[in-house]
Amino acid sequence: MTAGTEPHSGAVLEKAAHENFPVAPFFLPRPWRADLMAVYGYARLVDDIGDGDLAPGGTDAALLGAAPGAGGDRLALLDAVETDLRRVFTPGGSPRHPLLRALAPAVRRHRLTPGPFLDLIAANRRDQHVHRCPRYEDLLAYCELSANPVGRLVLAVTGTTSPERVRRSDAVCTALQITEHLQDVAEDLARGRVYLPAEDMERFGVREDDLRRPTGNARVRALVRHEADRARALLDEGAPLVGSVSGRLKLLLAGFVAGGRAALAAIAAAGHDVLPGPPRPTRTALLRAAAATLRREG
Repeated sequence: MTAGTEPHSGAVLEKAAHENFPVAPFFLPRPWRADLMAVYGYARLVDDIGDGDLAPGGTDAALLGAAPGAGGDRLALLDAVETDLRRVFTPGGSPRHPLLRALAPAVRRHRLTPGPFLDLIAANRRDQHVHRCPRYEDLLAYCELSANPVGRLVLAVTGTTSPERVRRSDAVCTALQITEHLQDVAEDLARGRVYLPAEDMERFGVREDDLRRPTGNARVRALVRHEADRARALLDEGAPLVGSVSGRLKLLLAGFVAGGRAALAAIAAAGHDVLPGPPRPTRTALLRAAAATLRREG
C-alpha cells in the first residue's frame, strides 16, 4: 500500500501494476513518482466509478459526500467526484476523498488546470448512456476524453509540455486505449459496451453474437487485426515523443510506447483471438519492447 493512503485508496493505487504501461516506476525522481501516482489514483477512482468497480460497502460514496443510497448510482457518484475535484481547484478548498486530497499538492506544484481531470469524468459519464461506437471517429473522440488527458498530465507534471509533444502524446494514449479495448472485448461486452466501431463490424461481417462466443471466429480475428493495425500506426506516429526528451523521462515514455507494442504483440501471438481472455505480454517481452523503442527512437 502506498504510504499515506487509507486502505481502500491503497487498493485503488495497487491497480497500477496491472496497466499496459508503467505508471510511476522506481527510476523516476521521487517527486515525480508521488505526483504521477496522485494523478493515476484520481483517474483510477473515476474509472472505477464509471465501471461500477468501487470496493463494496459504500466507503467511497460516503467520502465523496454522495447522498445516502447513491452508492449504486454511477452518475450521482461522478457528480460527487466532480464536486470534490472543484474543491482541489478552489483556494482554501478541502477535498473529502483521500485520493483527491493526495492530488491537491500535485495540482499546486505544477499549476495543473481542471480541464484534463474534467475530461476523464466526461468520458465516464458518456459510458453510462453511450454503449456503442458507430464509427472509428467516434472511438477517437472517446479516447480524446478517456485517455489523452492522462498523457497531457504526464507532460505537465514533468514540465515538458509543447504543442508537438501533446500531439505525439495524444497518438500514444489513443493507441494504448484502443489496445486495451481490444484486450477487453469480452469484459466490455459483459458490461454492455462494445468499443469496436459498428461500421468496421459490418465491414468484416461480425455480429455481437460472434463476440459472445468462447473463441473468435475468422471474421472476429480479422476485425481485431484491423483495429490492432490502426493502434500500431498510432503508436508509430507518437513514438518520436520518446526522442524529444532526455534522461529518466525518456525511459518512462519509452515504457508507454513499449507497453502498447508488447500488448499488440501479445494479441498477435494469440492469433488475434481476444475472446478467451485478455492477451497480456510477459515482463520479458515488455523489457525487450522498451529496449527496441529506445534504440529506434532514442
